[in-house]
Amino acid sequence: MPRADHIHSAQDARRLARRRLPWMVFDYIDGAAGGETGAARNRAALDALTLRPRILRDVSDRSLATTLFGVPVDRPFGIAPMGMCNLSCPGADLMLARLAADFKVPHGVSTVASTPLEKIIEVAQGHAWFQLYFSGDGSGTFQLVERARQAGYDTLVMTVDVPDVGRRPRELRHGFKMPFKIGPRQFVDFALHPHWSLATLMHGKPQMANFAMPGYTFDRTESRAKANWDTLARMRDVWPGTLVVKGVLDAEDATALKDAGVDAIQVSSHGARQLESAPTPIDALHEIRAAVGETFPLFFDSGLRSGEDALKVLLNGADFCFFGRVLLFAMAAGGEPGLRQLWRVLSDEMSIAMAQTGMRTLCGSDPA
Repeated sequence: MPRADHIHSAQDARRLARRRLPWMVFDYIDGAAGGETGAARNRAALDALTLRPRILRDVSDRSLATTLFGVPVDRPFGIAPMGMCNLSCPGADLMLARLAADFKVPHGVSTVASTPLEKIIEVAQGHAWFQLYFSGDGSGTFQLVERARQAGYDTLVMTVDVPDVGRRPRELRHGFKMPFKIGPRQFVDFALHPHWSLATLMHGKPQMANFAMPGYTFDRTESRAKANWDTLARMRDVWPGTLVVKGVLDAEDATALKDAGVDAIQVSSHGARQLESAPTPIDALHEIRAAVGETFPLFFDSGLRSGEDALKVLLNGADFCFFGRVLLFAMAAGGEPGLRQLWRVLSDEMSIAMAQTGMRTLCGSDPA
């Protein structure tokens, strides 16, 4: 039986990925900040939300389609920006890009993607947003902004919740670094996971592909703490397209962002990978929605594991949401077929939950 056929849930994908990936790579993808209580709290908050079952409604004809900035999309969820996706399996960035093209959903292209941003938007047929980290004095950052504009990106996602990279003990224990550095411990780890190691060897060590620019190298650990509201104002001035600010958990900050002219806010705790004691994003979503009003675009990511999770956040204030690490697990478990299988699972889970709650479409629905 093909490996993808064993994926019936995000939990299946994670379980299979854990067997196949080196410990260092799995813990980089799966890990969270500190003792990971933030991740557990996020999961508990989503689990505590319930949906309201409704009966005797004709829900035989259902649609997951919606609109995003006025443009039709086939799903109400997209692909969150994730660094070094090709660590999950060779070619992962482009697997995600092809998925985005087929379903007309945004593929978040990370600053630290392992495929050049120009190639990803080409394969995604324009369905790609560029996610930006500010770092150092900002000179390289604004070079990347201009490069994204020239490549044809219409939407820029400015991530603001990483003034310094959070401490993730699981990464530190394995000596995980970007760019990849292989010592004796990593060599043993890779030798014990030959399928991943041989495939990676054949395709070449994953690199941070967006930094082949004269005079600019990226240090993942470099402080990003110089970014401030003046930085945002400058970004708004130089970026002609849609500007999304990602990593917002405070209603007062959200109001200030709206007043500053951003086009949308992405409520996110960075998958609980930055501040362990941050509030849960779903709780923050309620407060931010109340602060910015009903019509301002709000997106959501962090900890989504199922189509029901996605429906919950959409019914509790989000206009659109994003899946992240579960997609990496699916590719690690089963390559591109594994990714497509999990995408079908997520879609089926949402469609079935809509039927159970009496929903035919995602437009104009009352919160459950």
